[in-house]
Amino acid sequence: MGVQLVTTVGSPKGDIAQGLWEMIEPFLEAEGVELDDLVIRGREGGRIVRVLVDATGGIGVDRIARITRLLSHLFDETDPFDGAYTLEVSSPGLERKLSRPRHFEKAIGREIDIKTTAPIEGAQRHRGVLQHLEEGTIHLVVDGTQRSIPIGSIAQAKTVFRWEKTPKPGGKRGKR
Repeated sequence: MGVQLVTTVGSPKGDIAQGLWEMIEPFLEAEGVELDDLVIRGREGGRIVRVLVDATGGIGVDRIARITRLLSHLFDETDPFDGAYTLEVSSPGLERKLSRPRHFEKAIGREIDIKTTAPIEGAQRHRGVLQHLEEGTIHLVVDGTQRSIPIGSIAQAKTVFRWEKTPKPGGKRGKR
């Protein structure tokens, strides 16, 4: 399973997505931010460049705005596209897509939801806590049972965020 890189076939500028990844990853690392994913959709004049960034402890809106300005300036200087483009910079969010081994490593100990390309142990949907990742296989606990799933057989995967209901301040009062 690799990084989702979508490019325009036959682009005169070559493999734009790979070139952008190689250009902006060290730039973002210098800013203390991890390049989490990069997706390019569309064609000349209508491209959308989505850059997902992450940092230890999360990343706030102000930092994303700063990174957006810096990347926009970098793209203006290097001119990686023929024609116009829209740059979107964001964080992976609470329920994040898992597509690279690094994504799975960061999700160890969390609940994840997986859809496989073919049934594994009688199911194509697997929801459980990710225990560890080794040699291209993830290991999770589904309903109390250990399950091993090769990364190559995963069609879709994401973390699961559960909203916990918090008690209201003061709690319930007893009758007098």
